[in-house]
Amino acid sequence: DLILIETIFDTLNAKACAFAVESVFDELGYQLPIMISGTITDASGRTLSGQTTEAFYNALRHVKPISFGLNCALGPDELRQYVAELSRLAECSVSAHPNAGLPNAFGEYDLEPKEMAEHIAEWAQSGFLNLVGGCCGTTPEHIRQMAAVTQNIKPRTPPSIPVACRLSGLEPLNIEKNSLFINVGERTNVTGSARFKRLIKEELYDEALEVARQQVEAGAQIIDINMDEGMLDAKAAMVRFLNLCATEPEIAKVPIMVDSSKWEVIEAGLQCVQGKPIVNSISLKEGKAKFIEQAKLIQRYGAAVIVMAFDEEGQADTRERKVEICTQAYRILVDEVGFAPEDIIFDPNIFAVATGIEEHNNYAVDFIEAVGEIKATLPHAMISGGVSNVSFSFRGNDPVREAIHAVFLYYCFQKGMDMGIVNAGQLAIYDDLPQELRQAVEDVVLNLREDSTERLLDIAEKYRGTGKVEEDRSAQEWRSWPVEKRLEHALVKGIT
Repeated sequence: DLILIETIFDTLNAKACAFAVESVFDELGYQLPIMISGTITDASGRTLSGQTTEAFYNALRHVKPISFGLNCALGPDELRQYVAELSRLAECSVSAHPNAGLPNAFGEYDLEPKEMAEHIAEWAQSGFLNLVGGCCGTTPEHIRQMAAVTQNIKPRTPPSIPVACRLSGLEPLNIEKNSLFINVGERTNVTGSARFKRLIKEELYDEALEVARQQVEAGAQIIDINMDEGMLDAKAAMVRFLNLCATEPEIAKVPIMVDSSKWEVIEAGLQCVQGKPIVNSISLKEGKAKFIEQAKLIQRYGAAVIVMAFDEEGQADTRERKVEICTQAYRILVDEVGFAPEDIIFDPNIFAVATGIEEHNNYAVDFIEAVGEIKATLPHAMISGGVSNVSFSFRGNDPVREAIHAVFLYYCFQKGMDMGIVNAGQLAIYDDLPQELRQAVEDVVLNLREDSTERLLDIAEKYRGTGKVEEDRSAQEWRSWPVEKRLEHALVKGIT
């Protein structure tokens, strides 16, 4: 009649089970209802594999079960707060099957049926439950008394949950309409970080993990992991690194972005991630049929997806083409695949400006304007992009690159850009930029003058190499400011 996936202490194992169940449904040609029940193992409030209740829910929400619940490990006293949390989160029914208390020294359970029924009655009266039963130590008498005390209590009414992209690592990351900009750490990418590439090629994985940890400590809320390098076995490297990340709570607490141009690498990565990740990326480059095939698999793995503005004619480089391709992809995903629109993230292609080629001068403006139009016309879809691409012409001059990123993101965010792949430790703040540099960069980014590239080049050398040294010299100066200014500075800079 139904499938119950229960006593889940390892979410990755449960995701594999759900994937297998849905694959069998495809073979049979029909579906059965699915119930999911996890296990919070102790007072930490986490599963044995480290997830909080909400992170666990986010990771398996894509299965669309008829009920989501908790069972085993804890008695009703200890389990109550986690059932209460789940009842606040779940759009479906909520179930609970607590143990009859905690085991005694002989491995037996002492909570009597009457006392357990009193706990369950309070849960039901508080609106936590739709289904209830017992796990370890419960007897038919426990169940009879629970049924008796709940038979006249109205079942829980599922709450109305705001539309949001609900990701997770060990902890949840919910991106809602009014969320702040999300920083995706870019340094765990062999194509963008020479240091990370060297560490992976030399199999110095402990040091490579430190790169990931530094990104999280610097403020990355998601980390992008890419192993696409000609001299690497990208699939093996991705699997090894993700499995190592899973053993490091300081890294594993944030969601993973599995990044590759090779589908086999993406799929291998998805099979290693217990939370709800993001795939980076798919596109219409190989046609509609391949796009739909990959999107359906991503949906079954329970991931959000980045879609590049790329079709069989090539990458979109104008506002019109960016909007056209993203709109086409959105309609396919939402109308034909049934993909949740809040799990669709468009990358309308960030290209370098100030290259000296006139056709490139409007690239940033085209992106910024496309962001606004996509956000206005494709409900709940989000926007991301590789921010460092825009400043590629100034590689080697970090202060100028950081200024370009700051100005570019300032205008993108105003149009609704939700996230960006950035070096989380090197994000300049728009208002902190020197006036001369900021004006010259704005002229380039917004294509305000025909000679904007030349004017920025004229002053660029003046700022080369000034970033870190000057920053270190004045790093402590703020501590001598009045208390109001110190608080403002600490909040802006994220100092705790």
